[in-house]
Amino acid sequence: MRRSEQRRAAVVALYQHDVTGRPLSELLGSDAPPFTKELVEGVERHRQEIDSLIEQYAEGWSLERIAPLERNIMRVALHEILHRPDVPLEVAIDEAVEQAKQFCAADAPRFVNGVLAAVARAKGLVRDSG
Repeated sequence: MRRSEQRRAAVVALYQHDVTGRPLSELLGSDAPPFTKELVEGVERHRQEIDSLIEQYAEGWSLERIAPLERNIMRVALHEILHRPDVPLEVAIDEAVEQAKQFCAADAPRFVNGVLAAVARAKGLVRDSG
């Protein structure tokens, strides 16, 4: 299974957990690929930090106002950006934007990209151009 598919599976599990409250272990299943499990467990382990960053850089939006799917796409991407040095920044952001294009409202890709890029700049992971 490709990493992009495993990212999508992690987002879906986290989304379902948010919406239904079902345990992540039940949503993932014992046969989930290791990368998917690591993403979900990493998001859960760092949820407070990740959610705080989303709220801080999603100007004018509280975490609760952000659609659950968009919120979880950003959570997975931020976990990768902040805690997975093996995943290039551009890959984490591009994968998140692609998921937003496929599964969210028309304005979601721009919003997701903006929040992730703002966090990356604030953390010194990219330089501002210009």
